[in-house]
Amino acid sequence: MSTFELKTHKSGRTYSNPHFFILNKGLNSGKPLTNPCPNCFVVTTATEEAKNTLFHLSMMLQIGGFYAYYLKGSVIPFISVDDCRNTLKKGLKQNENSGFEFQKQINLVSVISKKEKELQNVIDKMSVLKVAYIRNYFKIMQNKEA
Repeated sequence: MSTFELKTHKSGRTYSNPHFFILNKGLNSGKPLTNPCPNCFVVTTATEEAKNTLFHLSMMLQIGGFYAYYLKGSVIPFISVDDCRNTLKKGLKQNENSGFEFQKQINLVSVISKKEKELQNVIDKMSVLKVAYIRNYFKIMQNKEA
């Protein structure tokens, strides 16, 4: 079983071991992040492989709504460090025996996430293109009026 350390991230702190961050406030609590934010935990591991496994496990747990069960607070929901740690440990323990199948699922989620980012990039570029066409049209119309 992969060993990891999960604790509250402090702004300005750097980490030498492989690490990633988990958002701990808001409705996206549990979402893994590559860059830190003010409201996050840091997960440090011994190896890059363990980091990737935990990153994708955390993503699957967040998308599946498993962190949502532990949200506390009425105005700004949050998850405690212990609940987050226990949820990750349970996820690892449940998937420990299905090793190859779990790795297969992680690879699938990784490929889907990569494709999702590519498509979002295309959508962003199309949005910029749409604005450029609209502005160009009105610029032409203004020139005709003058």
